[in-house]
Amino acid sequence: MLVAERQRKIVDLVNERLSVRVTELSKIFSVTEETIRRDLEKLEKENLLMRSHGGAVSIEKDQGETSYIEREVTNAAEKKAIAVEAVRFIEQGDQIVLDASTTAWYVAKELEDMPLTVLTNSIKVAIELSKKEQIKVISTGGTLLTQSLSFVGPLAERSLGMYHVNKAFISCKGVHLEKGLSDFNELQALVKKQMMDIADETILMVDSSKFGTRAFSQIAPIAKIDSIITDSNIEEDCRKQLEEKNIKVSIAN
Repeated sequence: MLVAERQRKIVDLVNERLSVRVTELSKIFSVTEETIRRDLEKLEKENLLMRSHGGAVSIEKDQGETSYIEREVTNAAEKKAIAVEAVRFIEQGDQIVLDASTTAWYVAKELEDMPLTVLTNSIKVAIELSKKEQIKVISTGGTLLTQSLSFVGPLAERSLGMYHVNKAFISCKGVHLEKGLSDFNELQALVKKQMMDIADETILMVDSSKFGTRAFSQIAPIAKIDSIITDSNIEEDCRKQLEEKNIKVSIAN
């Protein structure tokens, strides 16, 4: 198979499956993993895909990202209430990280103007916090996903790795007691994992509809969470199981 043909088929596979690993591509095309890595590097430079840890992901349609406009109106009341509760976890002088979720944006809106350092990959969060003079805002930079107005990719991950924060506030698409946290978008999942890794404490902000579900990309085991803020519709059995795992559950009113 000619190099150009192999690379064209790699792009087709990535777009079809949304993400593919180097090891898998090596077997499919009967070439070394190093050859595949060179292919992926070239294809990324041509803006045909994006490399990720151990593979590549599609850049078509922002890999299943939901528009931020659509996310703003989905379970909006619950998200606002969760954000109000989340702000109670934040103290003057804290160094925190906020992800690109709608709930994080509501947190930014609810925050008082006080001495605080906020690290984020969200353009909307950064703009909201720019209105507050005492809050220092650090943006990760990276590759822009236009649907969510957020930065992802290797640059965003490396940027996060340069910092240490007291608290990480994240959301996700799926919360499963055995399989952990997950998201539709692999690039977002990798950024959220890095946010958790640099934080002393991770607070998960999710409405009750997320429990018992699994999305495409794994973020982290449930044990990596310290606290969960959710709404009153969470099932009592689920709440008890979380608390048995030493995860504090707060109910937003």
